[in-house]
Amino acid sequence: MNTFRLGGVHPEENKLAKNHKTEVFALPSKAVVFVSQHLGAPSTPVVQKGDRVKTGQLLAKAEAFICANTHSPYTGTITKIDMATDFNGYKKPAFYIDVEQEDEWDEGIDTSDTIVREIKLDSKEIIERIKDRGIVGLGGAAFPTHVKYMIPNDKKAEFLIINAVECEPYLTSDNRVMMENAEEVLIGVEIMKKALGINCAKIGIENNKPEAIALMKKMAASFSGTEIVPLKTKYPQGAEKQLVYALTKREVPSGKLPIEVGCVVNNVGTALSIYYAVQKNRPLIDNVLTFTGKSVKENKNLLVRVGTSIRSVIDYCGGLPEDTGKVISGGPMMGKAMVNLDAPTVKTTSSILVMSEKETKRKEQTNCLRCGKCVSACPMGLEPIQLSLLSKQQRWEEAEKECAMDCIECGCCLFTCPAGQPLLDLIRVAKNNIGAIRRERSKK
Repeated sequence: MNTFRLGGVHPEENKLAKNHKTEVFALPSKAVVFVSQHLGAPSTPVVQKGDRVKTGQLLAKAEAFICANTHSPYTGTITKIDMATDFNGYKKPAFYIDVEQEDEWDEGIDTSDTIVREIKLDSKEIIERIKDRGIVGLGGAAFPTHVKYMIPNDKKAEFLIINAVECEPYLTSDNRVMMENAEEVLIGVEIMKKALGINCAKIGIENNKPEAIALMKKMAASFSGTEIVPLKTKYPQGAEKQLVYALTKREVPSGKLPIEVGCVVNNVGTALSIYYAVQKNRPLIDNVLTFTGKSVKENKNLLVRVGTSIRSVIDYCGGLPEDTGKVISGGPMMGKAMVNLDAPTVKTTSSILVMSEKETKRKEQTNCLRCGKCVSACPMGLEPIQLSLLSKQQRWEEAEKECAMDCIECGCCLFTCPAGQPLLDLIRVAKNNIGAIRRERSKK
């Protein structure tokens, strides 16, 4: 069974919502849409306070290379453009919208359920459409997708890799996307192949999703050059470099991107968004998210418009259990604890995970046992305990030489450590300081 070469762990899967069909979440009466929802330079607002906007209308324009457009998920009135607090507690510019309860779609957007198979746009037109419609990577990083398809002249794409692994415990939104939109996803993959000028795509799915594997294989039979590859269930199978190795046996060099070995990697949700963008002219204004947890009243998968209050989703699903310890955006391994539940959802909100106080309590920290479990578990072949010690001693340049920046922050070291050492926390501190040192170097 295909998998990556080094390390990895097997946390409890807890796919509690996997059999729950996606429900469409109701429109809110008021919404808050962040001006920028991507990695890179900020977008520039093109509407003003008092403007009435249509669903799908451009709100903020990308004016830098690594940047993404933001569109209105609603029909309504912009009541103000002001700072709003995200789930991390950071303040960011946002559009405040009074929402009308019936959509008036922007001109040229196809809202029908008819599946469009014929791809009429050429490669350049596809990339421009992806850019125009504000598509970003839905695997978590929110990197503007069109940039990945602008291949440098000295590089060549050979494989399109689709990440349908969903290796994080609890998360089931990607699984539901495949179960409910398999044909649209595969047309999206064809569009991506055409944009790259290649005919080879590999869709990696962990073997704990047999129904999705069976359905995608059946549907992919009519799409030449697209292969569904079952993968061994092992975390972090969905990490970019690990997935490239599992599907192609090619290793992405330290500090390099997958295109160095001829690969372009995108999430399965991104493939669906590209289908809607290219075939329906529809911007990225909603996303499937999983609401889940062992103690919650109802585990659900919900199609939620961007800008919806996280608290309203929680209330719809029965509220927070009494034993709630943390509410996490994403999965338990790489997700982030929310400090503001009144924050709005964004393009990449994949999960609202409710964990009990018992589940979120860290092990009591004791002295390192020198057992080597963190080293064995690291999928990047690093020595987490050494990096953490260098971080404690603020020896940033030595940590850099020991490849701290290669850490993908998967949490395998923390998960396996019997001494409860805060390995990942310390490595993150080192990475932040190394990043600052590199930025200073670049100025010289």
